[in-house]
Amino acid sequence: MSLFSHLGAYFLMLKGMFSKPENFKMYWKEFMHQCVEIGIGALPIVVIISLFLGAVSTVQTAYQLVSPLIPMTTVAQIVRDSMILELSTTVLSIVLAGVVGSKIASELGNMRISEQIDALEIMGINPKSYLVLPKILAGLLVIPGLIVISAVLGIWGGKLAGDLTGILAPDLYDIGLRQNLKIYNIQFALYKAYTYAFLICSIPAYYGFHVKGGSLEIGRASTSAVVVSCIMILLADYTLAALFL
Repeated sequence: MSLFSHLGAYFLMLKGMFSKPENFKMYWKEFMHQCVEIGIGALPIVVIISLFLGAVSTVQTAYQLVSPLIPMTTVAQIVRDSMILELSTTVLSIVLAGVVGSKIASELGNMRISEQIDALEIMGINPKSYLVLPKILAGLLVIPGLIVISAVLGIWGGKLAGDLTGILAPDLYDIGLRQNLKIYNIQFALYKAYTYAFLICSIPAYYGFHVKGGSLEIGRASTSAVVVSCIMILLADYTLAALFL
């Protein structure tokens, strides 16, 4: 399929999601299930990555600031802004594209080749709205939350690393955190978080929903979904930065 064929099929899938629910309770149950699967399932890796990103940022920033003219509180400012603007948004979203995206693609792909999606259509249930929409809505709810948790943990991990290595005292780190804080940076990070959440859930859902063949194709669809999601996240990162910064 060409690029335009993929784009057309992708937008048709998104259009097909919006229909009246056949049974609102079942849709709500599926939505809550996906919130747990995406949010709780990805939480351990988010915690681990965020702590180490913050710690490494502190150590490396302190190593590069060799001039005595630069106050050490600048380390905390750089770690704070790095975590909020890039590390906890873009880097973590690329990780989530692998964790969450491959799961969504393989789950829908398995349902497609085992003819469960065809069975839903025969029963008069819209599979796009029942299977895809709850995943995207759940992602839009929990992934920005994971990114906020990541930013907080990353900043705290930087403070802990600075204290343990003796690079920066906790009170100096706290002073640096409060200096030159731009609330717009947090706002911009949330813009990115919701954009990435939509891409992380919708692109793998498209690849999984349109799998043809057997189990080998599920693996290929999962790989394609992760690769395309990562590329689109990086493209969205540049586009949003050019538009809003």
